[in-house]
Amino acid sequence: MDISHNWFLWAILSAGFAALTAIFAKIGLEGVNSDYATLIRTIVILVVLAAFVWATGALSDPRQLSGKTIGFLVASGLATGASWVCYFRALKVGEASQVAPVDKFSVVLVAIFAVIFLGDRPAGREWLAIALVGAGVMLLAWKR
Repeated sequence: MDISHNWFLWAILSAGFAALTAIFAKIGLEGVNSDYATLIRTIVILVVLAAFVWATGALSDPRQLSGKTIGFLVASGLATGASWVCYFRALKVGEASQVAPVDKFSVVLVAIFAVIFLGDRPAGREWLAIALVGAGVMLLAWKR
């Protein structure tokens, strides 16, 4: 089986690493400004990813990319940066067991945005799963 095309395996690995991110970040945020911590994290990501791209031979001339591709990758980078700043600020003042699941409300938003902007059509079972994620977030946000 070719694992490079197994989306579910990569998604599960992503979830596992995202979980570790929350735990490591919460511990690492002690005694440091959350924005500065985000900068340090971003530098580490840049160095590791650059080495990975170079080592796998995926590096190519960015001038060969279309303006649309560059524009959307820049927009994605800006959204990622804003997400990280907000996430680290939330982790600084909140519990990781609350912040990380609420952050996953992005699952609901991605589904809605994908329908609107990409023409995705989730099946009923998929909408049920998405709704359950949303319900879980509401339960976490509900004050006792």
